[in-house]
Amino acid sequence: MTYGHLDIIERAANLFDEVIVSVSRNANKKPLFTVKEREEMLVEVLRPYYNVLVDSFDGLTVNFARQKGAQAIIRGLRAISDFENEFMMALTNKKLVPSVETLFLMTRAEYSFISSSAVKEVVMFGGCVEGMVPPPVEAKLIEKFKALQKKGQEV
Repeated sequence: MTYGHLDIIERAANLFDEVIVSVSRNANKKPLFTVKEREEMLVEVLRPYYNVLVDSFDGLTVNFARQKGAQAIIRGLRAISDFENEFMMALTNKKLVPSVETLFLMTRAEYSFISSSAVKEVVMFGGCVEGMVPPPVEAKLIEKFKALQKKGQEV
């Protein structure tokens, strides 16, 4: 979770009575953290937000939204280059589940350059990510990379 993600979540929490931040189990990606680890980090960082819940799911986001009775899926955009893929996904979701809307929120400009993969690379090479991710996330990233290096695993 980067400060860009947190920015979107904070703003969504101001717009909706309840926000579910979900962790997806995506077989096509090789995440650094397990679903459980990601959920734990999110719970810790999002604790101050009384109307934000953390959950996880398998499958399509739009089906998860329907199962939860959600009215909308909030998608964050960093740059115009994010829009094309997100737009196609939103159209597909609308076709699959017409009752669920997709809303796009642009992250604040000061967070628009931050990506999860860039943060991981910076930490992997010993760089400082202060101001890019919340402190508990930074600590977990450093801990994870140290553990992987100790095991001699390639990241």
